[in-house]
Amino acid sequence: MLNNRVVNIIALISFLVLLFLDRIMKYDVPVWTYVIPLLIFLPVTVYGAMNIESGFFLKAYCQADTTEKVVALSFDDGPEPELTPEILNILQEEKVPAAFFCIGKNISGNEHLLKRIYEEGHVIGNHTYSHHFWFDMKLSGNMLKDMQEMDAATVNATGLYPRLFRPPYGVTNPNLARAVKAGNYLPVGWNIRSLDTVATDKNALLQRIMQQLKPGAVILLHDTCRITADILPQLIRDIREQGYRLERIDKMLNVRAYV
Repeated sequence: MLNNRVVNIIALISFLVLLFLDRIMKYDVPVWTYVIPLLIFLPVTVYGAMNIESGFFLKAYCQADTTEKVVALSFDDGPEPELTPEILNILQEEKVPAAFFCIGKNISGNEHLLKRIYEEGHVIGNHTYSHHFWFDMKLSGNMLKDMQEMDAATVNATGLYPRLFRPPYGVTNPNLARAVKAGNYLPVGWNIRSLDTVATDKNALLQRIMQQLKPGAVILLHDTCRITADILPQLIRDIREQGYRLERIDKMLNVRAYV
């Protein structure tokens, strides 16, 4: 698999080869060719950082290794006082378990929603405390502190210590990989990104999700989006009509959700 270590080695070897040809073999190597290793390193690294499925910096659970027609719903960024209860009502009515990757700062004042998520058979995951735009620029120690603040808020509200972690925006880097390892988290991504945060057309959103459906899929949604609550009943029906079963993410991935 092409990962951070492999790309670093390729870029370094490319640079050393150019240096050897230029300084040792005395070939007239143009200066601009030294940019080649950088051209190898930067685009691949940016892609790897932005694509959690790539496993570039850390290995995340993005789908189940199965041929069984089973998928899992996951919701990010809550709890939210208006839409989270509405989504929970739909899931309860349809008897569908899901995972909620919650932002710690959103728990204050919404502790009852966190309790309800767990009591109704869903999983609570860690989505950091701040979900700050510049979270990925922090040192690993500061990242870990942020993640542990979310844990503390969850423990205070429910007594549960989340093990599943989803990075903000799905962005990864070496510092995050170190923080995840130090905190003994289990990183969880997705392989169906609904883009519900920017969607405006309900039918197009449904079609986008259904076109990517496959056994073991993890579907990324947000319990902070009106359009998500609006399409959820139809999405569940469409998934079931295709012969799929909706399973809780920890059971589908065969992992422990809490420490």
